[in-house]
Amino acid sequence: MKKIIVADDEELILKLVSDFLRNEGYTPLTATDGEQALRLFEENPDTALLILDIMMPEVDGWEVCRRIRENSNVPIIMLTARSQEFDELMGFEAGADDYVTKPCSPSVLMKRVAALLRRDTSATGNKVVSVGDLRLDNFAHEVWLSGNSVMLTVKEYSILQKLLSAPGRVFTREQLLDDIWGYDFTGDIRTVDSHVARLRTKLGDWGIKHIKTIYGTGYKLEVKENEN
Repeated sequence: MKKIIVADDEELILKLVSDFLRNEGYTPLTATDGEQALRLFEENPDTALLILDIMMPEVDGWEVCRRIRENSNVPIIMLTARSQEFDELMGFEAGADDYVTKPCSPSVLMKRVAALLRRDTSATGNKVVSVGDLRLDNFAHEVWLSGNSVMLTVKEYSILQKLLSAPGRVFTREQLLDDIWGYDFTGDIRTVDSHVARLRTKLGDWGIKHIKTIYGTGYKLEVKENEN
């Protein structure tokens, strides 16, 4: 069974989420502060996903997310009682894949978990897709640029995979939001923009050259004929 770390200083929330995860066939590992969560992740490198409360003692959820992102692209959901846009943007800047505001329906949270764990390799017909110096391996779920591995979050990878599936096609923000976050996502559509911005940054000059913004609409991958 897949291991999922749940970190929250509220014992009731911790138990509720853990019980639902267990009922869905996962193995929950619990922590009541950020330091415990980091230790759990270090002791369990095969962890499939983390659910992190933001406001935790010792180390907050943002910092836990940042530290994990230094070496891993494991899916991360931020869980918080606060609903300010600042929190959501901070979570995504730290490298989170999704964001759920408490109180939330446990069944909705389970759907978010399942969606992040679902490795969809059907967006492109080829096992390996290459554009210039970039190579995306659908089977290994890896991205390489000029021979160097690029660490992407699940959402960043999915956006890149979607753009690579149809070079030149414009994907609207709404399409990307529905296809990657799901129809039940209740966050701001600007979530797409923040993820694309981080994806571009990680891909450096390649990202700036190839991932184009279609103002007022969305994004497309621009590819020259000799790069296919």
